[in-house]
Amino acid sequence: MIEVEGLTKHYGKVHAVEDLSFSVQPGHVTGFLGPNGAGKSTTMRMILGLDRPTAGTALINGSPYRQLSRPLHHVGALLDATARHPNRSAYQHLRWIAASNGIGKNRVDEVLALVGLSDVAKKRAGGFSLGMGQRLGLATALLGDPEVLLLDEPVNGLDPEGIRWVRTFVRSLAAEGRTVLVSSHLLSEMAQTADRLVVIGRGQLIADTSTEDFIKNHSARSVVVRTPHYEEFLSALEEEKIEAHRDTDAEGRPTIVVPNTSSDEVGALAYSVGVLVEELSEQRASLEDAFIETTGQAVQYQAEEK
Repeated sequence: MIEVEGLTKHYGKVHAVEDLSFSVQPGHVTGFLGPNGAGKSTTMRMILGLDRPTAGTALINGSPYRQLSRPLHHVGALLDATARHPNRSAYQHLRWIAASNGIGKNRVDEVLALVGLSDVAKKRAGGFSLGMGQRLGLATALLGDPEVLLLDEPVNGLDPEGIRWVRTFVRSLAAEGRTVLVSSHLLSEMAQTADRLVVIGRGQLIADTSTEDFIKNHSARSVVVRTPHYEEFLSALEEEKIEAHRDTDAEGRPTIVVPNTSSDEVGALAYSVGVLVEELSEQRASLEDAFIETTGQAVQYQAEEK
């Protein structure tokens, strides 16, 4: 379990993190989201004892990271996939880190196999692609078979198969009862991976909730209607003072979009006026839509709209 309470970090006049509090529970994948400059990396570094907070605390299973004996047995982290000696092989890189925490050689072989790097274990890590570097970083995080994992952009540089593998693997780790915190800018991937979300902006908490509730509470839904009685149903909606607008589907067929309502309500109206409906589907905005709506005022750098 990760517990962050009143965490604050100032760099002179820059307030990177401000009075931030949240917890990450075991058994779930928690997505850690925020715009660039929101303070995500700084927060993760403070949790891992790499940066000293100006105020507040960050505890891992009740203790600060600095007080953990052989910390790799408790916490695994991937913050920078390029943090490796370029002239060491993947095996050597993992072996010296494992030795520092009393982890045996067999575990090095196991994690190399887990991340699919067994065949290149003896190759220089400096020649690895970005995706291979990410896999090596994940292997490093898993060395001590830890209860807690902090992963910053773990799918960066991976191909679709690799992304899918990370998603499945991370969810399996959480299902084993581990605590998993994942930061990513790939919101479509987070929507499939994270059970819960912690969203921050300008160093402050914006949301701490389930992924489903975040999307539901921060984005509107709409109903798409396709009917041969197009104008008749538009008139019925107008008479009921229900907002609607014309659209077309992917095949170019005319549709009616009714925002901020449910298919039950729209279907009941169609039935009451005797209109045949060929399609009646609810559409909800994506995690990306909800994220942009929620964090729009917390974006550090904004381009002008044309």
